[in-house]
Amino acid sequence: MICSIEKEMIEKTIEFHRHNCPGLTIGIRAAELAMEKLNIHNAKSPVCVAETDMCGVDAIQFLTGCSFGKGNLIHKDYGKSAFTFYDRDAQKGFRAVFKDNFARDEEDRDMRIKRLLQADLKDLFVTEDVDEPPVRPARILKSIQCDGCSEMTMESRIRLFDGKKLCLPCFQNVEQKI
Repeated sequence: MICSIEKEMIEKTIEFHRHNCPGLTIGIRAAELAMEKLNIHNAKSPVCVAETDMCGVDAIQFLTGCSFGKGNLIHKDYGKSAFTFYDRDAQKGFRAVFKDNFARDEEDRDMRIKRLLQADLKDLFVTEDVDEPPVRPARILKSIQCDGCSEMTMESRIRLFDGKKLCLPCFQNVEQKI
């Protein structure tokens, strides 16, 4: 099945990312899968956990509305082309893993993008249902002034060391075990 996302939206996604590449296209198709399975672009409480920092995460952010700033786009640095999408209101979700065997390194970039856009989603991703939210909802926490650099820091990121409240960079400067 050819990508169902309108060409204009794909072009806007490319513009948002600043270039077109196979990684972005994988993200476009992953977002399409989330729209198809969860109607995620219309969900009130969507979540995406990206297990990669590849270009495709920009497509997911742009097309689904999940973002780091809202706390509903989470990065777990596992180095996998895998994405878990979840709708908290509907209490359902799924994890999608890009099939590496779909990749053809000998193809040029434009041909690979074209193949990715024309492929059936079931040929691109292995999916499994998720019964529970992949992460807790974001919370607003108090800010505390770091005794080292004086910068305000989210309280959950403050570390106590020798009686001082330190942000992570200041803590790493004094703690030798890190």
